[in-house]
Amino acid sequence: MGLVDLGEDTAPVMRDLAAYGEASTRERFETEIGPDGKPWKKSLRAMITGGKTLTKAGHLGNSIASDSGRDWAAWGSNMIYARIHQLGGEIKPKVPGGMLRFRLANGGFISVAKVTMPARPYLGVSEEDETEMIALIQRRISGAAA
Repeated sequence: MGLVDLGEDTAPVMRDLAAYGEASTRERFETEIGPDGKPWKKSLRAMITGGKTLTKAGHLGNSIASDSGRDWAAWGSNMIYARIHQLGGEIKPKVPGGMLRFRLANGGFISVAKVTMPARPYLGVSEEDETEMIALIQRRISGAAA
């Protein structure tokens, strides 16, 4: 593939970027550090029973997937609760005046009117990601120019 071909069809580059973004995001579930370089606030469950925050059963981390096209690259999760973990926010009962009931890590239960979830960003591009993505693009260009 020459430079002209690469310029006309960037799909291979986009596929590489999407795959890198997916892999980098999955790694955050191991390190528990957001793309901003800040550690996630430890969850109560992880503090009481051990393990990693956002990784009790691994569903969210395992749901990270990527896709790409000729001029775009994307990665993320389709889990319904992905957004609240990324951005944080308040969870309230669907029924006005209702309560939320949770099993605690110690086996007990608690009922509350609302829960405030801290943001634990896992999606995004860190400074290291940006450097690696630029290098990935440069390698593709160098390969096409050779």
